[in-house]
Amino acid sequence: MSLFEDTNPHKLKDLLIQIHNGDAALPDFQRDFVWEPSATRELVISIANNYPAGSLLRIRNTHDLFARREFQGAPTLNGGKPNFLVLDGQQRLTSLYQAFYGVGEHRFFVDLRILIDGADFDEAIFHLRATRSRAKRLEKFDIQAAELILPLGVLKSGSGGFGRWGREVARKLDNEARIKLEDQLDMIEEKWISPIDEYLFPVVTLSDQTGADAVCTIFETLNRTGVKLSVFELLTARFWPKNVNLRQLWQQGQDQHPNVADFEIDPYYVLQAISLAARAAPSCKRSDVLNLETADIETWWDSAVTGLNQALTILREDCGVIVTRWLPYSTILIPLGALLAKRPMPAGPSAAVVRAKIVKWFWCSVFGQTYENAPNSQAAKDVGELITWIEGGAVPTSVSTFKFDPRILMDTTPRQRALYRGVIFLVLRGGARDFHSGQPISGDLIIEHYIDDHHIFPDNYLKTNTPSIQARLRDCVLNRTLIDRTTNQRIRDRAPSDYLKEVRDALGGETFRKLLSSHFIQCDPDSSIWSNDFGAFLAQRQQDLWSQIKDVTGVTAQSDLMDDAEAA
Repeated sequence: MSLFEDTNPHKLKDLLIQIHNGDAALPDFQRDFVWEPSATRELVISIANNYPAGSLLRIRNTHDLFARREFQGAPTLNGGKPNFLVLDGQQRLTSLYQAFYGVGEHRFFVDLRILIDGADFDEAIFHLRATRSRAKRLEKFDIQAAELILPLGVLKSGSGGFGRWGREVARKLDNEARIKLEDQLDMIEEKWISPIDEYLFPVVTLSDQTGADAVCTIFETLNRTGVKLSVFELLTARFWPKNVNLRQLWQQGQDQHPNVADFEIDPYYVLQAISLAARAAPSCKRSDVLNLETADIETWWDSAVTGLNQALTILREDCGVIVTRWLPYSTILIPLGALLAKRPMPAGPSAAVVRAKIVKWFWCSVFGQTYENAPNSQAAKDVGELITWIEGGAVPTSVSTFKFDPRILMDTTPRQRALYRGVIFLVLRGGARDFHSGQPISGDLIIEHYIDDHHIFPDNYLKTNTPSIQARLRDCVLNRTLIDRTTNQRIRDRAPSDYLKEVRDALGGETFRKLLSSHFIQCDPDSSIWSNDFGAFLAQRQQDLWSQIKDVTGVTAQSDLMDDAEAA
C-alpha cells in the first residue's frame, strides 16, 4: 500500500481558495502561526520572482484522524469537514493567506509607481499594521488610484483581479494618460502579476489510508529537519577553486572579533556589507552578493568583519544591545558594517562625534521602522547618507524626517518586533536591574537567571480582575519588562502591589527604588503600581518611555500617526 495519493503541483491561488472555503485546514496539534510580517514579505517576493518556496505536505481527511482547526484568519470551520489537513507548510500558507486575503495584523501593498520606474518587486512591496491610519486610508479605492498603491488582496483572484482594478484606475484619466497607464500596467502584469497568478507549489498528498501513528512520525521528523539555502555556501563553493576559503575566513573573523562570535552574526551579512562597500553605487541584493568577485573578497573581507565588530561594540556600549535576540533588526548591522569598513572609526575626540551620529541614526531607524520594508534598498540608501553625514554633509533622511506617536506603544506587542525590541533596549540602555539580585542586567546575568520579557501586571490577574481589558493592552510593551524566571514564577497571577512588596522586602528600600526606576516603573507611595490601577500605570509608563525616545532620537514633538479610535 502506498502512503501517497499524489505528488502533483498546485496553483497557489487554488490552495488559498481551499483555505478560505474550509476545504483545507490544520490538525489541532499544529503550533500557532508565528511568522513576522517581514518573513511574509520575503516569501511574497520569492513567489513574484518565481523562486522555489519549498513543498507542502497534506493528508486527505477522510477518516477524521485528528481534531482540526481553520488557518489563522480564515473563516471558522463551524463543524465543517475539510478534505485536507496540512502537515507541513502551515506558516507559509497562513502568511500567504493573510497577505492575499487582507486579514491578520498587517496589510500588504505594492507601490506600482516604483515598478513603473523599473525597480524590482522587493523595493515595491511593503506592509503596514492594520490599525494604522495609513492602512485604513489605503482601503479607499480613490486613494489607491491616486497613489497607484495596489493592495495585495486584489491579487487573490489573480491577473483578473489586477486587470479589473487597473481598468478602474485608468478610467479616472483622460485618453492619453489612460492609454499610457494601461500600457504600464500591462507590463507590470506580464512581469510580476502573472508569475504570482501562475505560481505552483509542489504538494505531496498522503492517502486516506495513512494511519495516525505514521502521520505523527512524519510530522515529528519534519519538525526536526530542514536545510536553509545559503548564499554563503554557494559562494564558498564558487571561490574554493580560486584559493579563497570563505569558511576559513569566517572562522578567523569570529576568532579575532568576539562581538561577531557572541552575537552569532550570519556570515551572509559580511558578504552584504562587502557588496555595499565594494560598489560605486551601493547595493546588497541577493543577485549583487552572488556576483561578487574574488578581488572584492580579498579587498574588503577583513574591513567588513572589523566594521561589523565595531558596530556591535557601539550598539552594546551605547544602546543596550547586550544580547542578539533583542536586536530589533539584524539587517541594520549591514550598512553599519559597510560604513565602518569604508570609514573606520577615527582616533581622538572626533570618534565621539561619529559614534553619537551612529547611535542617533540607530534609534531613529528602529523607532521609525525604516527596516520594516525593503531592508536591502534601505541599507544601500543609508550607507551613502551615513558617509555623507559623518563627513560633515546632510543628515540622513531617516533622522531628518523621523516622527513618532507614543500612543503606538499601547498597540505594540511582541509581534511588532522592531518597536517592541527597541523599547526593551531602551530599558537595558537605562541600566535595567535584575528583579532577583538587584544588580545591573548583563548578558551573563540574562543567561544565569533566565531573564526574559514578562508582564508587570500579570496576564491572569488582569483577566480575572478586569476582564474587559483587551488582550493587546494586557500584552503591550508598556506592560512588559525583563524579569528573571524565579521572580516570574513567584508572581504568577498576583497583583503588582502584592508581589512587589515581596521584592522590596527582599532587596531593601533603596535597591528596590533603583530597580523599578531602571525599568521606568514609578514606585512613589501614590504610584499606580501600588493601587493596581492598570490604566494609570500604562499612561504613566508611556510618558516615561516617550521621554526616553525623545532623548535618543532628538525628536521634540509627538506626531499624529494613529486614528483616535485606534489609540482608545
